[in-house]
Amino acid sequence: MAKEKKAFPLRLDPEIHRALEQWAADEFRSVNGHIEFLLREALAKAGRLKLPGRDTNK
Repeated sequence: MAKEKKAFPLRLDPEIHRALEQWAADEFRSVNGHIEFLLREALAKAGRLKLPGRDTNK
């Protein structure tokens, strides 16, 4: 069974949202999916989230 996702409102500056929309489109992701991707990458880099199959001790 897939994990449930936590939904919450997020307010963004319109310029940031436009930039995210373009970046997400370039990566073939939704804005929501791209924000989650970026947060996971940042959390892993900061050592706050372990990603399966990745060594974050670089």
